[in-house]
Amino acid sequence: MQSYTVEQKQDRDDSMEDSRYHIGFLRRTTQLFSRYGIETHGIMPVSAEERLETRWYQLFFIWFSSCMNILTFSTGVAGPAFFSLGVCDSIIIIVSVNLVAVFGPKLGLRAMVQARYSWGYFGAIIPAVLNVFSSEGFLILSCIIGGQTIASLCSQLHDTLGIVILGIISLVVTSCGYRIIHWYESVAWIPNVIAFIAMLAVGYPQLRENLSAPVPPATPANVISFASILASNMISWCPMIPDYGVYHSPHVSSARIFIYTYLGFFVSNVTGQALGAAFAAAAPSVPAWNAGFDDRSSVGGLLHSVLLPTGAFGEILTALVALSISSACAPTIYTFSNSFMAISTWFAAVPRWVYILISEGILIPVAIVGAKKFYATFVDILNIDGYWTSAFSAIILTEHMLFRRALFSEDQYPITTWASYAFLPSGIPAVAAFVCACGAIVPFMSQAWYVGPVARQGSGDVGVFVGFVVGAITYALARSFEKILYKKMGRADAY
Repeated sequence: MQSYTVEQKQDRDDSMEDSRYHIGFLRRTTQLFSRYGIETHGIMPVSAEERLETRWYQLFFIWFSSCMNILTFSTGVAGPAFFSLGVCDSIIIIVSVNLVAVFGPKLGLRAMVQARYSWGYFGAIIPAVLNVFSSEGFLILSCIIGGQTIASLCSQLHDTLGIVILGIISLVVTSCGYRIIHWYESVAWIPNVIAFIAMLAVGYPQLRENLSAPVPPATPANVISFASILASNMISWCPMIPDYGVYHSPHVSSARIFIYTYLGFFVSNVTGQALGAAFAAAAPSVPAWNAGFDDRSSVGGLLHSVLLPTGAFGEILTALVALSISSACAPTIYTFSNSFMAISTWFAAVPRWVYILISEGILIPVAIVGAKKFYATFVDILNIDGYWTSAFSAIILTEHMLFRRALFSEDQYPITTWASYAFLPSGIPAVAAFVCACGAIVPFMSQAWYVGPVARQGSGDVGVFVGFVVGAITYALARSFEKILYKKMGRADAY
């Protein structure tokens, strides 16, 4: 039997007392927040009795506002600015990619919890961790764009100020939770739409002249690489979409949910990206725009320079556009906290507001430092995010369509087993498929720091598309083999 000295016993008792104090403090703080209407629900499934929201238009505006902003404008800028594409080529690619989310309302499960029904309890830790890093990376890059846009208003302003302001706004909106986020997203798009209309009105003569100017033919590699950037941008939303329908009623058709969600993404992305491509392509021939663009390094400066002829109105619009980036940041911080809690039961026991503060603590200082070297980092991280999310979404969709028969019934998704590793899939097929997909991506990827042997032959970056196809095929084969193996072993298929 282990014995303790008086000092050791005292240290142990003090440690236990500190632990109880910290737990008590977290509980009391969470209860206080709850009294003021701030969401304190963790990642437990939302029961059908709580899923009463029937304002389906919210599923449109949550994604319309998140994408109808300067971030999406920045993605379109990449076509002419980095892949030497003309405005017509860029817009054709944008529309094509965006042509090519019903789990939240139907199941009441957050995305990283729903992933356990294909990845298994322990396997789902992998996408949860990756989503934590991806979400924080997106937040950092978003605040950098916002900071640069605010800094473009006046030489006395610095992007650091904009980053801090955006971080605080996003913190407040996210802390209030699901319902306030939905309300905020229903109005946050307004200044961006006004700004884009004003940009078209002011810049139309220069845009028309640029559209008629001859441009060198686009190379296949540049077309494919730009399409990959756009696909990465779209598919990176997959690990978060279900998080914003968990309080909506399940008594609605899947088609209706899909249409609202899809249109929210499609309309905002095509509009914002097409405008970004058009103004970036015209910027070199318009000295004022080119100066604001600052050698393709300041998207906010480009937007501000286009609006300069409108005077004070343009200054106000530029500031509002920069601040509205929080419409993309707030949902991302919310998903950051959900993903963190999904990593393990220990993390799930920590209140959501703690993770929101952690995200803010990382976001502001890293964004301030990262603002010094922005756009190349933006393109690289966006593509890396698309690599893993393409494989992730392929596995989720294959499981749902092939093995769950595209049904949301209790026998296909037994919600009561969401936290029980014994009654969830083993996750081995998902992990194996993910590893194979990642391995297949490497030869096809093209980044500033690495170009795969296939991409080096002039094919462009098709890693996102390869990852999806390999992930889907490998998972279908591995999962089928697992089911056959379990059947031969005489084990009941509980999943």
